[in-house]
Amino acid sequence: MNYQAIRVIYKFEMLRFWNTLMQSIASPVISTSLYFVVFGSAIGSRIQEIDGVSYGVFIVPGLVMLSLLTQSIANASFGIFFPKFTGTIYEVMSAPISFFEIVIGYVGAAASKSFILGSIILITANLFVDLNIAHPVWMMAFLILTCISFSLFGFIIGLWATNFEKLQLIPMLVVTPLVFLGGSFYSVSMLPPAWQTVTLFNPVLYLISGFRWSFFEVADVSVGVSLAMIIFFLLACLAIVWWMFKTGYRLRN
Repeated sequence: MNYQAIRVIYKFEMLRFWNTLMQSIASPVISTSLYFVVFGSAIGSRIQEIDGVSYGVFIVPGLVMLSLLTQSIANASFGIFFPKFTGTIYEVMSAPISFFEIVIGYVGAAASKSFILGSIILITANLFVDLNIAHPVWMMAFLILTCISFSLFGFIIGLWATNFEKLQLIPMLVVTPLVFLGGSFYSVSMLPPAWQTVTLFNPVLYLISGFRWSFFEVADVSVGVSLAMIIFFLLACLAIVWWMFKTGYRLRN
């Protein structure tokens, strides 16, 4: 394992984050505050509780997941796409390092950025509501697994994209709708039976459900199923990245 190469890639990617620290922090803080104003106050005044949890507190895990997914994908996709765009990726690929070490460097940095932002969002949410976490260890586990798995997914998008428009295509048209339809701001049990069945095919539901259980011991699906789904997604993304590097897909030209 070439730890020096991993450290160089990781530090280079994190440097961009630290150089724009205020901008990176201001965006999630302002967005979280707006969500609490709109959903917590306006809708919360009409929906008092869901499964015994006040609505303002209930939406916190969904808000964190919404930011985690979007930020993980954005950080990882741009992190690998920009070297492709400038042509410097070939310098990395010609170095004596394996694809796994490249992935650890880029994805590790993207996951670290997302984890920091997720922590900031939790701190911001605590300013609006009295937040108690029932299972902090499981909360951290779901947080870290989500950051890593969706950073891998963003890495795949960055390798696949051939221009900046494609870089935004999947996050905007696929991931964001899935997050909103995955129970971020409501419980699936509130939907009609037919729509509950349809929602079960949304993979984001399992992430949000497991994460919410770690806070309130309330879940739409089994915690074991949620954990299995996120691990399966992580392994599937890793397999796709391995195939891309093995075949040189979108990397050789």
